[in-house]
Amino acid sequence: MNLYEFSVPLADGTLFPFDQLRDKVVLIVNTASQCGFTPQFQGLQALYHRYCEEGFIVLGFPCDQFGHQEPLDGQGILDFCRITYDVTFPMFRKVDVNGANAHPLFVALKAADHDPLAIKKIPWNFTKFLIGRDGKLIQRYDPTVEPMSLMHAIEHALKRK
Repeated sequence: MNLYEFSVPLADGTLFPFDQLRDKVVLIVNTASQCGFTPQFQGLQALYHRYCEEGFIVLGFPCDQFGHQEPLDGQGILDFCRITYDVTFPMFRKVDVNGANAHPLFVALKAADHDPLAIKKIPWNFTKFLIGRDGKLIQRYDPTVEPMSLMHAIEHALKRK
């Protein structure tokens, strides 16, 4: 997987080239505004705020494939995230993460997970992928993993050059 080859539209339609993520530690998360895990936005924002100046970024990818828990689009997603959770990290257009229409980024992320026990599909909203400064997958985390529990892994990844 080469993370830097992707360009994905943000929620406002602006194209976001991933080439600008070189030498950053990235946490990619599929999100939804009406999910039991939605309060994780608070922890995701806290991580972003704490580590952004050290080269860490969170990328949120809204997805409506799990119980239709993301009814919003574009500006509605941005407004919800900013107003409800004070999210300042990039939020993208709604994507599919599984199936025939899965976004190529998520196809690549799932393929990069070499854990033999991992399922190759994303089970639910708020699955997290930690990417190192080299653009390679470090670890995949299940939706139940709270964002703040990733602090040690993020700090370790930030120290690697």
